Amino acid sequence: MKRLLITVLAAALLAGPGAASAGPPQRASLSDIENEVMCLVCGTTLSVSDSPQADRERAFIRTLIARGETKSQIKKALVAQYGQRVLATPSDSGFDLAAWIVPGLAVILAAIGIAFAVVRWRRTRPAGQGDPLPVGTAAGAGKEDGARLRSDLERYDL
Repeated sequence: MKRLLITVLAAALLAGPGAASAGPPQRASLSDIENEVMCLVCGTTLSVSDSPQADRERAFIRTLIARGETKSQIKKALVAQYGQRVLATPSDSGFDLAAWIVPGLAVILAAIGIAFAVVRWRRTRPAGQGDPLPVGTAAGAGKEDGARLRSDLERYDL
C-alpha cells in the first residue's frame, strides 16, 4: 500500500505545471492574455476590468503584440513593468510552486482517506446490519410489539 501511495505522489509531482509549459511558444493575442493578467487597481483580470489602469495595461500589451512578441515574452515585460502581482496565476517555481502542488495533493490525500474509510467501514459492519427492516417493525421489536402496533393502526384507520 505504501508503494502505491509513493507512486501516486511521484506521478502528481511529475505532472505538475512545469510539464504543461514545456511546449512551443504560444502566439500572443489580447483576449488570451487578458484572462491571465490582473488589473492592479481592481484586483480582477483585465478581461472584466474597465479602469484606466486596465486600459493602460491593454495598450502596453497591444504594443508588444504589434512587435511580434510571444505570450511568455509579454508576460515577462508586464512583470518588469508592473511587478509580479500583475500575473493572475502564481509562477511555477520557488514558493509559488506550492500553490500548484498543495491543492492537488490535498485532493489525492482526501480520495485515499475516503477509500480507506469506506474499506474499513465495510469490514467492521456486522453481518445483517444495514439490511432493511420488514414493514411495520422497528429495531428490537418483538411479536407482541408488532401486534400492538397493528391494533393501534387499525384503531386510527377511518
